[in-house]
Amino acid sequence: MKSRITVAWSTVASLLALLPGAAAQAHAGLPETSNVTLRRGHPQDFFSGTTFGAVISRDSGKTWRWVCPDAMGYGGWRPEAYLWRETGDILAATGSALLHSPDEGCSWRTHPFFKSTWVTGLAAHPTDDRVFHAVTGRPGIANGVYRSDDGGETWTATPLLRTGLELNAVRVSPVDPRRLYVSGVSNNQMVVLRSDDAGDTWQEFPHALPALLRPYALTVVAVDPVAVDGVWVRVSAQGYTHLLRSEDGGRTLTQVTVLDDTFINMDLSSDGGTAWVGTLNYFFMGSSTGPLEKQPLPTGNACVLRDGETLYGCGSTWLHDWALARSTDQGRTWEHLFALYEIQGTQLCPRGTPVRDLCPARWPQLAEQLGAPLYPDGGVEEPPPLDAGTPDAGTPDAGTADAGQQPPEPKAGGCAATSGPTLPLLLLLSSLLPRRRGPRRPHR
Repeated sequence: MKSRITVAWSTVASLLALLPGAAAQAHAGLPETSNVTLRRGHPQDFFSGTTFGAVISRDSGKTWRWVCPDAMGYGGWRPEAYLWRETGDILAATGSALLHSPDEGCSWRTHPFFKSTWVTGLAAHPTDDRVFHAVTGRPGIANGVYRSDDGGETWTATPLLRTGLELNAVRVSPVDPRRLYVSGVSNNQMVVLRSDDAGDTWQEFPHALPALLRPYALTVVAVDPVAVDGVWVRVSAQGYTHLLRSEDGGRTLTQVTVLDDTFINMDLSSDGGTAWVGTLNYFFMGSSTGPLEKQPLPTGNACVLRDGETLYGCGSTWLHDWALARSTDQGRTWEHLFALYEIQGTQLCPRGTPVRDLCPARWPQLAEQLGAPLYPDGGVEEPPPLDAGTPDAGTPDAGTADAGQQPPEPKAGGCAATSGPTLPLLLLLSSLLPRRRGPRRPHR
């Protein structure tokens, strides 16, 4: 006999075919994990971005708690990744604001230094926990690369700062931290820029990519862990993602593989020989020079992170019953870390912090949607009443853009809320998905 979730999903899958776009194939607006990071120097601490805020674990993934998006204040522009310092500070670039939590996720602010521009990328120094680089990409103003030497508290512009430049990503070489790579558009031309001296001087390499028809969104996505001149970029064209590699510091690019899906992120093995790529629907693995082969797991929002010789991967609870897993054999097999229905309430934070003040009142509705326990700690404390003045989590932060100009739309294929004729189908999907109740089978 088929399990209840299998029967339900067979019905759901047929309805997903009616939904527009690639995003419908994976999750159709359902709750998902979207990225994962580990606290530097504390491998037992996990922070995973989701389509409904974030979840945090302080015990090697045994228990997980929710941080609601209202408390984080990021508006409608979710971070693609978070960086968690050894000190406990958490930073993230949303494509609009720079988020900063000084207390391990209990309180959040948008950094005022970037209030007139959009922070589109953020990278940490591989060994110095105080050093960060950020890039900006707001049209119509001067954009460039900024550096912080005090953990993100204060920022200074590097000499790369000019109008006509819109940057989308920054990466720091683990081989030589003075080597920086950034990408974006310069006067309507796709470019990779490289610095060999921590941002004091820059070389610019334009890439027209004539073999592709109307390519766009060229983005630096990874740097080689052993070769300072090795860098990978992705570019979109005609619905495909082209993964390209440079062996000469970004000057020339050669194709690694073509993906018929929306790129999420990638990582490399410690020797640089193996590449893993997560896309909106699938997970790929192969030689870092290509080609890459589709793997059976994970599926749906398949993000990837390597920590030492351990691989972590996001997946869809709705497809294979876990939202985050780890692999110790390079992605061939996966060990369940948690599923969405295992989240145990909101993050435990002191009174007076946004997470403590805002999230408990919102937990019952999310718990019902996920099939998670309502009061896993016994329910001894009632959640505070919902504050009618709480900002809408779907509204971009007012301090990040001037009136009349909005931040760029979320990247194609992201997990933003669905609108229009899709909404009735999503309501039907939610009724068909199984309600997870009672004790679950152990995964450990």
